[in-house]
Amino acid sequence: MNTLPLFELIFRQLVETFAQLFSLVGAALIIFGGLKSILHIALLEVAKRPYTYNHIRRELTDKIVFGLEFFIAADILSTLVAPTHEELILLGAVVVIRTLMGYFLSKEAEEYQLE
Repeated sequence: MNTLPLFELIFRQLVETFAQLFSLVGAALIIFGGLKSILHIALLEVAKRPYTYNHIRRELTDKIVFGLEFFIAADILSTLVAPTHEELILLGAVVVIRTLMGYFLSKEAEEYQLE
């Protein structure tokens, strides 16, 4: 009987660790995309490198959408540990909002043709 609570404790800790890891990866992707965009804008304006704003915007949007997907995965894992009705409703709302954001950002990115 003692193995079930120990297994449950280990499972919860493992899920929470992965949720934190996914959140960290999502944030890192968005930060990386932003920093890379800043660098490309500087190279475009100062060094006259062959970047276009549409190309920079598309790359940033891709990183944001990908980061949002990691945040959704982290939210799902966090709720998996001890779901209450309130947490499930909140998770559903967050997933819908982030999914809609990702969808519309992807649609916007498709409008910008890479040269």
